[in-house]
Amino acid sequence: MPILYHHWLSPAARFVRVLLLEKRIDFTLRLEKEWERRPAFLALNPAGEVPVLVMDDGNTYSGVMAIAEYIEEIVPEPPLLIGDADARYEARRLVGWFHTKLGSEVSRHVVSEKLFKRFLGIGEPDSEAIRCASHNLKTHLKYISHLTERRHYLAGAQFTMADAAAAAHISVIDYFGDIHFEDWPQVKEWYVRVKSRRSIRALLEDRITGLRPPAHYQDLDF
Repeated sequence: MPILYHHWLSPAARFVRVLLLEKRIDFTLRLEKEWERRPAFLALNPAGEVPVLVMDDGNTYSGVMAIAEYIEEIVPEPPLLIGDADARYEARRLVGWFHTKLGSEVSRHVVSEKLFKRFLGIGEPDSEAIRCASHNLKTHLKYISHLTERRHYLAGAQFTMADAAAAAHISVIDYFGDIHFEDWPQVKEWYVRVKSRRSIRALLEDRITGLRPPAHYQDLDF
C-alpha cells in the first residue's frame, strides 16, 4: 500500500490526501515532523518537506504539484483536471494560486506562528506576522467569493484540483478559528459544499494534542 508522509497541518500534504481519496487509492499516512530533519526522511526528499509519496514498488515522489500530476496520470478516473485545455489550465492556475499566494501570505504564517513555535519552543508568536496574515486572508476570501459568484466550484461546474487545494488551506486556517464565515457567505456556501465530500471530511478528523479546533470545525451545517 502506498505511504504518504505528512504532518497534521501541512496544506500541501492535505491536498495530496484529498486527491488520493478522490481517486479511491488506498494509502497509509505516516506522520513526519519535518522540523526534526530525520536523515531517513531527507534521503527520501532532500528538501525535507512533506508530502512525500512512496508507492508499492518503492518509487518515491515529492513536490506537491509533481505528485498531483502523477496521481492524475496513473489514475485518470475520476478526473480532477476536467474539460478542454483552457479549463484544465484554469484549474492548474488556481492550484498554483492557492499553494503559492495563499500559502506564502497566510497559511505559512499561521502554522509557523501558532503551531511550530509552540512545538519547537522558540518563543511567542509574532503578533505582526499574525496581523499580516489576517489582513492577507481577507484578500483571498474576497477572491474565493469572486470565483463562486460565477461558478459552482472554483474552476467551473465540477470539483477539481482547485477546490482540493483551496480546501486544504482553508481547513488549516480554520483549525485555528481564524475565518469568520458569517462575514463571507459565498465562501461558506462553497466550503459547505466541499466539506460534504468524504475526502475533505477525512481531513477534518485530524487533531493535535493540546490544540483543539473550534466547535464548528467538522460541522457540515455551521
